[in-house]
Amino acid sequence: MSNAIVFDGVMRELNMDALAAKRKLDARKKLLYERLPRVEQIDRELSQIGLDMVQKILKRQDSVQLVSSQKEKYNALNAEREQLLYENGYDDSFFTDVYKCVACEDTGFVGGGHCTCLKQRLISCYFDMSNLGKVFKEENFDAFNMSYYSEQIEPNIGISPKDNIKRIWKAALEFVENFGENGDNWLLYGLSGRGKTFLSNCIAGDLLQKGHTVLYTTAPELFRRVEEERFGKGDAKRKGVTGINFAYEADLLIIDDLGTEFATVVTDSELFNFINARMLAQKSTIINTNLTPTDIDANYSNRISSRIHGNYILFHVFGDDIRKAKKYGVSV
Repeated sequence: MSNAIVFDGVMRELNMDALAAKRKLDARKKLLYERLPRVEQIDRELSQIGLDMVQKILKRQDSVQLVSSQKEKYNALNAEREQLLYENGYDDSFFTDVYKCVACEDTGFVGGGHCTCLKQRLISCYFDMSNLGKVFKEENFDAFNMSYYSEQIEPNIGISPKDNIKRIWKAALEFVENFGENGDNWLLYGLSGRGKTFLSNCIAGDLLQKGHTVLYTTAPELFRRVEEERFGKGDAKRKGVTGINFAYEADLLIIDDLGTEFATVVTDSELFNFINARMLAQKSTIINTNLTPTDIDANYSNRISSRIHGNYILFHVFGDDIRKAKKYGVSV
């Protein structure tokens, strides 16, 4: 699908959401006005003040004098309205929670630019991420269960899996809290089923709620998209796909399962480009892999491994296989 088709499709979805939100808001206002007729009267007066100001400004009348004369009346009406709503148990959420995105009121635009919700919808379309909403509801910090990690100290490491994951979990909370301040990058490494992807999803879900854009993709999927875009590979329906730029532009890029991709000179080069460009732009990246740092040195070029060792915080996630424990209902 082409870039224009994807964008048009997302805008159609936004328009439908905006229309649905307007209907909900109109229904709420109707009930509000039935209960508090004075609020409806105030809203009409406020609207009329705005119209009068616009008309007189267009007629080149003294806008400064007009604003001064109307300001006191407008503020008094607005204060009365807020007091009435407060006294009767209404807060801002009554008017705003009808929207999927309060910042842009489901229009996709804020201050003449694209809203982060529009960017995230485009990312989700390009990378088939429509199921992530469900994932983040199930995999979040509140659902993180440390009972699957043993308290027994690992002799070769000097710390127990539980104490280790507590340390990483605390760092993850700080990563979200301070996100965007220093462009931290993470490498989570360890055997499959130890919680690397779950932890990444916890971070991603919290950042999405804060209004940041997140691109989650596996390494094989990312490089497949690169090949399609760069070299026109793939079936006819996939040709012309654009969106790799989001791997550079997203506030957070999560590359899962690094090391499972089909390694070529091209993939090595593209991985370096992603890592290097995002570092220069101070945009955070999280890489999950079953490879050890030594394996990364052996499997990737020196320029990649040197940047990971020098610019990424490395966390070793170890312990029992949580997927098996969950499957068989076992905790330690």
